[in-house]
Amino acid sequence: MNDATTSPALQVSRGADYSRILAVGSYRPRRSVTNAEICTMIDSSDEWIQTRSGIKERRWAEPDETIQLMAVAAGRHALAKIDMAPGQIDAVIISTVTHFHATPAIATRIAAELGAKGAAAFDISAACAGFCYGVAMADSMIRTGTARHVLVIGVERLSDLTDKHDRGTAFLFADGAGAAVVGPSETPGIGPVVWGSDGDQADLITQTAAFDEAARQVGATHQDFPTLRMDGNPVFRWASYTMAKVAAEAMDRAGVTPDQIDVFAPHQANLRIVDAMFRALKLPERVVIARDIEYQGNTSAASIPLAIDALLASGEAHSGQIALIIGFGAGLVYAGQVIVLP
Repeated sequence: MNDATTSPALQVSRGADYSRILAVGSYRPRRSVTNAEICTMIDSSDEWIQTRSGIKERRWAEPDETIQLMAVAAGRHALAKIDMAPGQIDAVIISTVTHFHATPAIATRIAAELGAKGAAAFDISAACAGFCYGVAMADSMIRTGTARHVLVIGVERLSDLTDKHDRGTAFLFADGAGAAVVGPSETPGIGPVVWGSDGDQADLITQTAAFDEAARQVGATHQDFPTLRMDGNPVFRWASYTMAKVAAEAMDRAGVTPDQIDVFAPHQANLRIVDAMFRALKLPERVVIARDIEYQGNTSAASIPLAIDALLASGEAHSGQIALIIGFGAGLVYAGQVIVLP
């Protein structure tokens, strides 16, 4: 056995000094579901749903709009914006909680269909914080030299896990995909991530049953398929106020002050949460706030890139602006960082 004086010094890889998001892309399912349609399934009203959530419509995927189809479309959309060939992607990170196969990871199939041959590919399950988790990992991979370009995609078909007759959640969840190409930069484009979890509160947002439990039920029907359950009031308080502190820490670690923020694009969980966080952070009134949830619904890991792409497409936000992003959800998990918009 070698001692410390004879052991070889391992070489380590080194990459770019900085990274940034080079482009974002999105895919929104064809079908728009109005509050009026939701109210045929639950005892509610358009006014109640809008007051409680800010949602007017949401997108639900049709049977052919699979996780893979939506993710590939969003990835292609992002790559096309910077005329980047899929073969230049070194790693594909997919954040989703609605790919119902434990193996193989859907990232491998997505990478193959995109044409990112030989790219590292893996899934992460970090719920609504998944996109921010993926961006943080991509940033580290690029700066340590393990990848030069990383494709991060948040994709969900939450309608598959939604109890359409649950008055507390039926109007919230939706489907879609958002993608970001992360690559090297000569200047800082992604600030330090502030992330964590609070598993003691994991039961606040959870499935009604594990998939194996549902499968063992004799005579199980579609009605017995596991669905999402959420304890709304404590989740609202946690997201509105505790997450505002995390967002403030993300600004502090990035070395920016609230008056230097141009865009606030948090996870689109609920418009009341977005507004409460904005007030708690004391951001200037001029800051552009992402309100994509109004017509898209809550798409978990896909919501932040979908919202950013919409703001850039509409001209409400612009390349080079400073944005504060933060994701939070089931686990309970959270992650936030300051980024430069592509």
